[in-house]
Amino acid sequence: MGTDISQNYRYMVNTFNDDSSSAFSDCNSDRSGEFPTASSESRRLLIACASENSDDFIRELVLNLESCSIEKQKHATMEIRLLAKNKQENRLKIAKAGAVNPLISLISSPDPQLQEYVVTAILNLSLCDENKDLIASSGAIKPLVRTLKAGTPTARENAACALLRLSQNEENKVEIGRAGAIPLLVNLLQSGGFRGKKDASTALYSLCSVKENKVRAVRAGIMKALVELMADLESNMVDKAEYVLSVLTSVGEAKSALVAEGGIPVLVEIVEVGSQRQKEIAVAILLQICEDNVVYRTMVCREGAIPPLVALSQSGTNRAKQKAETLIELLRQPRSGNAAARTSEMSA
Repeated sequence: MGTDISQNYRYMVNTFNDDSSSAFSDCNSDRSGEFPTASSESRRLLIACASENSDDFIRELVLNLESCSIEKQKHATMEIRLLAKNKQENRLKIAKAGAVNPLISLISSPDPQLQEYVVTAILNLSLCDENKDLIASSGAIKPLVRTLKAGTPTARENAACALLRLSQNEENKVEIGRAGAIPLLVNLLQSGGFRGKKDASTALYSLCSVKENKVRAVRAGIMKALVELMADLESNMVDKAEYVLSVLTSVGEAKSALVAEGGIPVLVEIVEVGSQRQKEIAVAILLQICEDNVVYRTMVCREGAIPPLVALSQSGTNRAKQKAETLIELLRQPRSGNAAARTSEMSA
């Protein structure tokens, strides 16, 4: 029976994780406001974008990145950012023209406006898959992580998005975690504005597919933030918080932290009053934490989970019904004998 439940759970988690892209679909582009430009500069930029000589214009911008004039650097970075914002061809041209290394060197600029421009430009360049390896191998990860700690609010948010893009290459996830990004992203999740919370949750969801990053996130206090976000059903962050939680609870340390932060009653409430998607994810998380722990099953039952689970098994989507039925079956199993022995072994 336990093996069947485990197999069913893994199947269901794989299925609902396929839907996560819709929850995180808005952290893949530069969403900051346009930087102000004089009308003549705007015309020049538009002409350059449409001109056959735009390659020459891009090369000139790259040269200006290494100028001794901070104003020239700002202007060049701003225009690179705008050129790379929506046009894939320009992202490739800018990278091939040698912009990545000088941009990375400017991330640590003491001028906060220039830093903001640079981080946003790097984010836009990272939207091109062909540029990700170049940006990471050129040394962007550590200065982007430092920006998470000390940048302007916009720079922090765009640094989180840039790290997200780089983390979509699996080999970069460990490097980003070891560079210290996880606690800083958890802090942004806790204390950032609404956009910052969304960006942080999206980056954490990607990074925490790696086990060592899951542990880092739990030890950085992510469970408190996730439980608080899930408890606020009007926050528009419930789905994102649930998805992040769903990738963490494969780690025993995450399960115990979730329970310690009062996560079980919050998840049961979501099963009762959340949206269909929220209910489905909450049930899958409850399945995972209850599968081999009698104590947690008892806690779930005491929170009154059975009635909303029965209701969901009768009126939810096909996937929600399947998950609810599986959890009901698990909760109704005897809470002694072999199950208790397994729980004792886990505690040891």
